[in-house]
Amino acid sequence: MNKPRVVVLDHGSGNLRSAERALSVAGADTVVTADRAAAEEADGLVVPGVGAFAACMAGLREVRGPEIIGRRLAGGRPVLGICVGMQVLFDSGNEHDVHTEGCGEWPGTVERLKAPVLPHMGWNTVDVPEGSTLFAGVERERFYFVHSYAARTWDLDPDSALIRPPLVTWAEHGEPFVAAVENGALSATQFHPEKSGAAGARLLANWVAAL
Repeated sequence: MNKPRVVVLDHGSGNLRSAERALSVAGADTVVTADRAAAEEADGLVVPGVGAFAACMAGLREVRGPEIIGRRLAGGRPVLGICVGMQVLFDSGNEHDVHTEGCGEWPGTVERLKAPVLPHMGWNTVDVPEGSTLFAGVERERFYFVHSYAARTWDLDPDSALIRPPLVTWAEHGEPFVAAVENGALSATQFHPEKSGAAGARLLANWVAAL
């Protein structure tokens, strides 16, 4: 049986190789590339990201990332965003007094968390909704976060979904924030599954198995 083909989109962000290794262990035939055709045609596309929202968006635009993501989703082909790769899926980000337009796949703005200690770095539990495919078998596990910014609200009207409403997983650090989203072909995690041990490996395996 052939393994699902997964492209980790190379847009200049760090952490690409660790994502590649984790996805390979999860059962995918994985390659890191910025090639547009490969990214559009793969069974799954992973958009990682570390650092600043604006820098991540600049790198994505250089490789036509927003267009690739949009074309894939229009055809119902799965995309997984990780950390800042999740944040850029929203309308915009406000970071260090800089407002940057995102990919606009979800409404809302990524902002600095209101927490006594930042960055939020370490293991945290998450509040998983019923029916999650991504978190099947790891609903009560901890995942590894490294961030100071997040989507602090979820603004998409559940009644706007044509098939099923998005499943939103929450976590808390000073205040609640969006930890993961499952929205048809588009999924994302604010935490790093590739750094989350056995729980993260299971989550990636769940995503790969669904391709």
